Amino acid sequence: MSTLSLFGLGALVVALSMSVIFIIGRRTVNYSYVDIGWSGNFALLAILYGLYGEGLPERRWLIGIMYGLWSVRLAWHLGRRVLGHPEEGRYVELRRKWGVNGDAAFHRRMYRFYLIQAALNVILAWPLLLAVNDATPALSTLELMGAALWAIALIGESIADAQLNAFKANPANHGKVCDQGLWSWSRHPNYFFEWLIWVAYALFALSVPSIGWTGVFMPALMWYFLMKVTGIPATEAQALRSKGAAYADYQARTSVFFPLPPRRKLP
Repeated sequence: MSTLSLFGLGALVVALSMSVIFIIGRRTVNYSYVDIGWSGNFALLAILYGLYGEGLPERRWLIGIMYGLWSVRLAWHLGRRVLGHPEEGRYVELRRKWGVNGDAAFHRRMYRFYLIQAALNVILAWPLLLAVNDATPALSTLELMGAALWAIALIGESIADAQLNAFKANPANHGKVCDQGLWSWSRHPNYFFEWLIWVAYALFALSVPSIGWTGVFMPALMWYFLMKVTGIPATEAQALRSKGAAYADYQARTSVFFPLPPRRKLP
């Protein structure tokens, strides 16, 4: 199937997926489900593109597994945080801000938000789409480097998530800021390693003749969203609301994104 046809089919699939998840979120009064849907949709695209792509089978399998495993791991991690729990603070805050014109207007705006996440799914899966239709007869050095970087980043992200989960599971840490392990070197090590995963995907795209260079826009876009839009700004605003001065102190002594040696604690 051509790249353009696969792109359109992928867009339809993830839009339908997000529509179903929106209905679930509305009925359960918990729009946090959008995070599970966004992460899980990449596995759907990996299967779809892998099945209908016309490129080298080994390349299709490798990039499909990379996208799929990352997607399932993140969806499972977010599912544990969302399922059976109240709506997350970020979405409670959106209810407050977007609900000033009534429930109907709020739900319409939230549905648009869900569809924007679906659009981001297909945009960010562009390196996957390029790779599955790449018929180059052998894996390149760049692709092998991308696979290695992806493995390192996935392990790092998993360790960061496990350290945060262990910290939160200890009742003695209730209300405290996690500043242990990787979290003492970066306030968002999970986001840092997630960004490296997108860099790894871009390396695959760069190997595609002619238009592979377009894949570099995906880690750039992910950087922008993590640093300026839905990632770090929303997460830190919620942390400051819930933890106050303790989180402000953590901000003062810990790198926001790139892991760096922690600065000395304030007296």
